[in-house]
Amino acid sequence: MQETAGTIQADFNPKILGFFCHWCCYAGADAAGVSRFQYPPNIRVIRIMCTGRMDASFILDSFLQGVDGILVGG
Repeated sequence: MQETAGTIQADFNPKILGFFCHWCCYAGADAAGVSRFQYPPNIRVIRIMCTGRMDASFILDSFLQGVDGILVGG
């Protein structure tokens, strides 16, 4: 919930972008999908080969494009 000037907005759905390492975190996300676990529809996952090689401009560009939060999993 987001509070703005004394009112609570319960309909706030943040856009979250996840950068997941191919070898670590993405395998877990894939296993969750195969096991039919549900996760929020407002998260989008981008598979990258290694989070150690991730450029900081990916994060900055994502915020400029309107993403509310970033998750980097490695």
